[in-house]
Amino acid sequence: MDTQTLDWISVGHVDDLPEGRIKTVTARTTSICLVHFDGQWAAMNNHCPHQRGPLGEGAIEKGLDDKCWIRCPWHGWDFDPLTGKPPGGHEDSGQEMYPLDIRDGEIFVGLEAEPSHTQTVTDVMVETMTNWGVQSVFGMVGHSNLGLADAIRLSVIDKKLKYYGIRHEGAAAFAASAYGKLTGKPAACLTIAGPGATNLMTGMWDAKVDRAPVLALTGQVQTQVFGPGAFQDIDLKSAFQAVAHFSQTVLSTSNHAELMSLACKNAIVQQDVAHLIFPDDVQTLPSDKPAGAPLGRMGGTRVTPADGDIDAAVSLLNSAKRPMIVVGHGAYGARDQIIALAEKIGAPVVTTFKAKGLVPDSHPLGAGVLGRSGTPIASWFMNEADVLIAFGASFSNHTGIAQKQNIIQVDYDRMQLGKFHPVKVPVWGDIGAFCAAAAEQIKPHPDAVGQTSELADRWTMWRNEKHRRLAEEHGQGIHSFAIFDALGKLVPDDTIFAVDVGNNTYSFGRYLETKGTQRVLMSGYLGSIGFSFPAAMGAWAATQDVADLKGRKVVSISGDGGFGQYPMDFTTAVKYGMDVTHILLHNGQLGKISKEQRSGEWPVWETDLHNPSFAAFAKLCGGHGQKVTKTDDIAAAIEKALAVKGPALVEIMTDAELV
Repeated sequence: MDTQTLDWISVGHVDDLPEGRIKTVTARTTSICLVHFDGQWAAMNNHCPHQRGPLGEGAIEKGLDDKCWIRCPWHGWDFDPLTGKPPGGHEDSGQEMYPLDIRDGEIFVGLEAEPSHTQTVTDVMVETMTNWGVQSVFGMVGHSNLGLADAIRLSVIDKKLKYYGIRHEGAAAFAASAYGKLTGKPAACLTIAGPGATNLMTGMWDAKVDRAPVLALTGQVQTQVFGPGAFQDIDLKSAFQAVAHFSQTVLSTSNHAELMSLACKNAIVQQDVAHLIFPDDVQTLPSDKPAGAPLGRMGGTRVTPADGDIDAAVSLLNSAKRPMIVVGHGAYGARDQIIALAEKIGAPVVTTFKAKGLVPDSHPLGAGVLGRSGTPIASWFMNEADVLIAFGASFSNHTGIAQKQNIIQVDYDRMQLGKFHPVKVPVWGDIGAFCAAAAEQIKPHPDAVGQTSELADRWTMWRNEKHRRLAEEHGQGIHSFAIFDALGKLVPDDTIFAVDVGNNTYSFGRYLETKGTQRVLMSGYLGSIGFSFPAAMGAWAATQDVADLKGRKVVSISGDGGFGQYPMDFTTAVKYGMDVTHILLHNGQLGKISKEQRSGEWPVWETDLHNPSFAAFAKLCGGHGQKVTKTDDIAAAIEKALAVKGPALVEIMTDAELV
């Protein structure tokens, strides 16, 4: 071997390895067993030929023949410490040895010049994924996804992707779900086989039921050991069958670019979960095929409602004296058109909880959230209305839209129209297109009630009531109204909120008044505790990817029970410098469940929580943390946290009864 042509790579210092010891070192990406034995040094391939056990994690032991051997820690195969030769009986060629040189105490290993990268199956698929617009991946690198992970690594180097290594796959799933809810575009999750993949399930269901696009990329055991019970081998296609609209295994014979294109298209078009399973041995197969792209694969999304449906809706609206608009999450893309229509007909606009902020409370026609998490303003106007227009709302029992005779329902999903009961005028099509077409034809009723002044009066009544509730504080903790009153005044007009479930969320819904173009992300139909902080990470990632979201502040809100689900991913936010402010309402219990137990005449049982100081925890993680115990200190603490350029947590000690 011509040592002059080798790349000499430093792997350590002679003082790092005592006589008679071995260790694993890495030169470039080559794993090497470094040996110091009998006053000599050697470097050999670190992988035992049996099952690739790491020789450097073994030891030099004396055999029955009184000779010393390197013993593989996995199954006991032996190798000569200096030559790599076995004692006989298996793999007589022995281990590959590498040239070694010591220069002034520094150890160098000689490797052949690194060959150019050979394109693999996963290189093609990751490039296809980025061509379809996927920009962020949340995940955990592990033994059954290393080939795929390396393809992602190369794409990160090329600045085509951003990667966020999380601490729990459930957090990755919630982050991707929130990213999809906010942008309408998929982010990806990366996991290993077995438990890594199954840890995605809750977040995948959250995405599915809330119509959020997500791409799940799970490793899998090698194809040759499918089925008989190999380590971490479970039937992932069956496991994801119910939650994924599209789920396929990547095989050596697959059309790899087309498979990824189909996964991305299903996620985007269906606004659902798409899942690909990557067997370990397929990930690194060479491929000379080109990547796929969406060109020619997608049509326009604007479906104009039928003229007859528009005419029927306009006729009903022209007869209305007290029309009201209900806006659901499915209408988030038509905000401006809805406001324009509301202004033309003078209709109050209420939102479902999932759509909170879509029409802000600061607008003269904004009437707040309708339903259990809502305001008395919204419910009063719904009861008085003679015609309801529902845009992108699902009529869930949580919202409680009245089953009035005169309901116009507009939705892009035909299955949502009249889903639970008949409506007067069901309209299928793009909500913005409906609003624009209807606005041209509407002639408000001459006897229509001027509801804007009524709205102002109702807001005055409600605000006075909210402030009166502060008198309920009796030293057991801070009233939640005080928190959300201060927060609403301090946050920017374009804040993105990620909220959890529980009493903290109900209080947010009824007390925080939205303004500007603020958005709210939640685990809507699934109602999963623990959603808010991982969702905030996903929202922050979206602000790095999407031009219209750049610079927007992300604020997450939870109780102590919710934050306790994925607390260690606060370190993820610190690692990547995520500008997320978390408002934590700490009452020492699962307050909503305690309340439900009491209302159902059950004894309150096992809802109390043993917690650390979350503010101190945030500091230990490397972020900002501050605890608040007095109402008068709330505003200053929140203002300080919002100014932090990175993850910040404000822990506010609250009274579980004051929600």
